[in-house]
Amino acid sequence: MLTLLHGSDLHFGKPFDPEVAETFKATIRDIGPDLLVLSGDFTQRAKVAEYQAARAFLDEFSHMPVVVTPGNHDVPLYRIWERILSPHRNYRKYISTDLDTVTVVGDATVVSLDTSAPHSAIVNGRLKDRQLLFAAEAFDKAPAGGVKVVVVHHHFVSAHDYESDQVLPGFRRCLETFGKMGVDLILGGHLHRAYVADSRDAYPSESEESGIILAH
Repeated sequence: MLTLLHGSDLHFGKPFDPEVAETFKATIRDIGPDLLVLSGDFTQRAKVAEYQAARAFLDEFSHMPVVVTPGNHDVPLYRIWERILSPHRNYRKYISTDLDTVTVVGDATVVSLDTSAPHSAIVNGRLKDRQLLFAAEAFDKAPAGGVKVVVVHHHFVSAHDYESDQVLPGFRRCLETFGKMGVDLILGGHLHRAYVADSRDAYPSESEESGIILAH
């Protein structure tokens, strides 16, 4: 059985809480997961010093498979020209050279998709058709009967206790497409809320016997 540990929104920079981070690191060590997933917002303002701190954090777990994805805070907000010309420069240098990735651990295929959209939707993100195709091609190669997991930063379903919220635009199309791919689990963050939902909460479908679990 695969043991997967998921965290998100470390926000190295002003909001970073070292005490919480140490507790999280201790939890990772105690559990010893087969796979560690960190779903974006490693930094607060995409600064080099913040990324260096995030890289040091990740280096402590270089002995295990780690899946990452960028968040909206991982691209510069106020450094306009950098956001236009090279928004993921620091992320690619310190976290991962690739923005969309495929990781296979045992019989699980994990597809990480970059929902940060520095040129069009700085807050609530986007997924492009080419990324959905990327996921479909990866899952087509997945072992029969294996677990299919998608990792994004932005969310497709609102938290139940969050009154003012904007989910990722096009979420219905994304969920329907992932459903056709046979995705079992979607992991995300962004809201700083821990909650679990079912894709049918957002996109009721009489044709689906079971929905996709969304864990944030």
